[in-house]
Amino acid sequence: MTEELKNKDSETEKVSAELDIEVTSPDGQVEEVSAGNNSAPALEWYILKVQSNREDSVKRNLEKRIRMAGLEHYFGHIIVPTESVTEIKGGKRKVIKQKLYPGYVIIQMEINDDSWYLVRQTSGIGDFAGADGKPITMLPEEVERILQMCVDVPDSDATQGLRIAFSVGDNVKVTNGTFADYEGTVDSIDTVNGRVTVMISCFGRSTPVELEYWQVESL
Repeated sequence: MTEELKNKDSETEKVSAELDIEVTSPDGQVEEVSAGNNSAPALEWYILKVQSNREDSVKRNLEKRIRMAGLEHYFGHIIVPTESVTEIKGGKRKVIKQKLYPGYVIIQMEINDDSWYLVRQTSGIGDFAGADGKPITMLPEEVERILQMCVDVPDSDATQGLRIAFSVGDNVKVTNGTFADYEGTVDSIDTVNGRVTVMISCFGRSTPVELEYWQVESL
């Protein structure tokens, strides 16, 4: 009988710990029992589908609603993935922010009834990326890759951010300038100055033409 009472007391304390309530011990003393869910929320990374060209405003609106609802402890970072890209026009180099995934925002959060409802009711947000309506958490290596790409590129290293979407030997079409609409083959690429030499058939022979990389597109 004594052993049975001990087991019941043990179960009572266990349930009380989960519910964060006060219990009375066998000797009549009231004891405070800490809740088993007092630990910090388990934040995971998810992908949100949002309206294109509204990624930044959706992010700001969502952050505002989280603060107003007092649910900051259920959320971590909210990021519009971008990368620093060097654009060269008219001989001038400029570093711009370019969205990596237009129409998507990544969010660090714990999913529960309150956080789910807040996110889904935010204007501009469609749904979580996933299957059958169930959000899928991002892999750690995916998150790490995106966060590394989002790091700002110092002006002194701006040329390292220059992205040219074709390689030597690729067939391309000139989209701007005197040779607009001509097609040719990339002969060389100058990533430092953002220039591309394209071999174009002109007057019955192949002629090298130097162009700025933004004047050319892949076929």
